[in-house]
Amino acid sequence: MTVLTRWEPFREFATLQDRINRVFRDSYSAADRDESLTTSSFAPAVDVYEDEHKVTLKIEVPGIDEKDIDVRVENNTLTVHGERKIEKEEKEENYRRVERQYGSFTRTFTLPQTVDTENVSATYDKGVLKIALPKKAEAKPKQIKVNIGSEKSIEAKGPSKAA
Repeated sequence: MTVLTRWEPFREFATLQDRINRVFRDSYSAADRDESLTTSSFAPAVDVYEDEHKVTLKIEVPGIDEKDIDVRVENNTLTVHGERKIEKEEKEENYRRVERQYGSFTRTFTLPQTVDTENVSATYDKGVLKIALPKKAEAKPKQIKVNIGSEKSIEAKGPSKAA
């Protein structure tokens, strides 16, 4: 009896990548472990949403002091830089597993032309950095009143033409 097996060409690459990652991870000695915990970089998760008045970014940065977060707007580019420092009270060699990421991060966002870069505000609460980017007044939607009646009555409201 012949058995058909679906061939997935990239399965072997994924297995190879896992093996290479394991080799590099296992090759660090205990002396290098402290350095690897504190010098890595990471990218915190970001939610971006928009309404008619502003664009809002919510960035997850738990465990980072607000003094370690830098928010800048320059040339229509928003840059958020910060650093999560490892607590030195615990001895790193006693860790069984380290899944939280430590080190510095930088996230950069190109802002649309509709954002008023002079009035950007940021708040930090419960590990979430919230950045409000208000829109310029000319970028906000405008309600246009539609008059009811014939086209002649609309023309009559316009400037009069003298012959």
